[in-house]
Amino acid sequence: MLKLGKALAQWSPAENAEREPLALLEAAWPDIVGDQVAKNSHPVRIADGTLTIAARSNAWSHQLSLLSEHVLRAVGARVPKARVKQLRFRVGKLPQPHPGLPARSRPARKHSSRRPERPEAASASEALARFREEVDAGARAKRSEGWKACAGCGVLTPPDGPKLCAACSNAGSRQRAEATARLLFEAPWLGYAGTAALVEGLQEVEYEGIRAQLLTRWWGMLVRARGAKRLSRDGRERLIASSYVLLRSNVPPEEIMPATVRNVLGDELHDLIYTERRNT
Repeated sequence: MLKLGKALAQWSPAENAEREPLALLEAAWPDIVGDQVAKNSHPVRIADGTLTIAARSNAWSHQLSLLSEHVLRAVGARVPKARVKQLRFRVGKLPQPHPGLPARSRPARKHSSRRPERPEAASASEALARFREEVDAGARAKRSEGWKACAGCGVLTPPDGPKLCAACSNAGSRQRAEATARLLFEAPWLGYAGTAALVEGLQEVEYEGIRAQLLTRWWGMLVRARGAKRLSRDGRERLIASSYVLLRSNVPPEEIMPATVRNVLGDELHDLIYTERRNT
């Protein structure tokens, strides 16, 4: 049997899917790493769960790499939709502000007591040390206000918030969706009860949403094959058609009759899939 990833090859996201999360990261970068670090680094690309960060020099790249865990957690908490799992650093030219546009203004942070402005850091290591101090001070302040550690990754979350931070919650949803989709493809007869027994935390409304999405996408693939009057070279439409019929008809596999398959797929698609199969 084909792997789910191959059978659903046309599920690839749009080419510009990474642009919005990257734009959010660019906008939030000074808040994530601090003003001084942000002046000497810039997020440039998100691909396959990896965020590439350009640094002004080898010194900045090295110092940033020492704070990877801090940066990764901050990125996940601030922009969970970016789905960043790891960081990659490289030395490169940083983008220049667009000519004619004012520098981005950021709202003043609220402090119980205003601290005097410190002179600009003399080196990358000093700037990163300051950033580390700010992270630790912020964490202590949040703990004193009752913030609690996320049960998944340990990042601090608001006192009245859920047990998982947004990044961990989204990661859990993705894992459930992937496992559910795999079972719907490979064992569509399980139904919600059988699938939920194998996918921890799966809710019925979540299951039905994934099921509806799969049916829509599978039907689109089958219709394209019908329009082309031929199957793909790997014949994935046969596997998809089998799962599609079971999910659409809600009939147990042992009770599926040829008439059921023809009724769900239609004569033209039925003949294309099963006549070609007999001929091969």
